[in-house]
Amino acid sequence: MFKMIDIPPVWLMLAIALAWAQAEYAPMGISIAHPVIDLFSGLLIGGGVVLIALAALTFARARTTIIPHQTPTDLITTGVFGRSRNPIYLGDALILTGLILRFDAVPSLVLVPIFIWWIERHFIVSEENRMRRVFGADFAAYEQKVRRWV
Repeated sequence: MFKMIDIPPVWLMLAIALAWAQAEYAPMGISIAHPVIDLFSGLLIGGGVVLIALAALTFARARTTIIPHQTPTDLITTGVFGRSRNPIYLGDALILTGLILRFDAVPSLVLVPIFIWWIERHFIVSEENRMRRVFGADFAAYEQKVRRWV
């Protein structure tokens, strides 16, 4: 049961909810509200959505799984995966950062590195280990060429 809800979007929603609650119920008198920050937050959110959409489309075209706990049938190294081994998680982090800025939840910015750390330890390491087992030298070459995040 837990494995069905132990997926990155659930963790992202939890972090977003925490940031929103902090902004709403414990703003702590810290604000960076400004039209430029609103524009920047929109760019981060939009960039994150675009990254995720491009990565999902690439998964669909390759007809391989996008589910973190499953083993992919294809090693995807093109498109956004040519720039980041984890464009979906990068997109999640951009969306989280953008929403925190949009909520003006400055103290919640600490959630971004925590979220990245959790996703890396909880999902990426095991995914990459699975990829090493399944794709061997091809994944090793990809890992040498493309960074984990950016």
